[in-house]
Amino acid sequence: MDYNGVEIKKIAHDCFMIKGSESKKVIYVDPYKVNGGDYEPGDIILITHMHSDHCSPPDIRMLSDLNTVIITVADCQSKLSGLEVKGVSLVEPGEKLTIQGLKIEAHAAYNINKFRSPGIPYHPKENQWVGFVIEIDGVRIYHTGDTDVIPEMQQIQNIDVALLPVSGTYVMTAEEAAKAANIIKPKLAIPMHYGVIVGDMSDAEKFKELCDCPVQII
Repeated sequence: MDYNGVEIKKIAHDCFMIKGSESKKVIYVDPYKVNGGDYEPGDIILITHMHSDHCSPPDIRMLSDLNTVIITVADCQSKLSGLEVKGVSLVEPGEKLTIQGLKIEAHAAYNINKFRSPGIPYHPKENQWVGFVIEIDGVRIYHTGDTDVIPEMQQIQNIDVALLPVSGTYVMTAEEAAKAANIIKPKLAIPMHYGVIVGDMSDAEKFKELCDCPVQII
């Protein structure tokens, strides 16, 4: 889909390609299930956390070359050591970077009510995993990463497009994602994190029904 001259393509799960028509920059977030598709190498690849459906070296390799910069969190670094890329930059929640003229913000992403065992969340806050706000050609896109509705979302402003997980189990349910959208107030919301590991199209459709802002399922 096109949003004000910025192409946003959902590849699978939480994996998106974002390309600016003015800057010509290509960004991938959480490469996964690329399956040898005919995709051009990314100028920047963003990785939200170390789980294999988000930090997948074989998929990252298919979308990168010697000019690619990877931005990710510290515990992904060892998984990326064999990749031939221009560089890897590490971030923590709250950091802001300018890479190749694009502004990128790292924001907290964690669970508050999704647990693998009593008291142990799938995505612990202390791991300092992230979502990203990407500003490209004047468009601000927020990819939340794997998260629940968290207080830090109240500080995220002026979002054009929000990419929100809706499947439940490991991330927000459709109902929770609608609540998050009402906090963030994007001009457009796109559901993600369904159809591969957990969740299906009904979760995306329920999110669309409940959300106060416009929603596009892609």
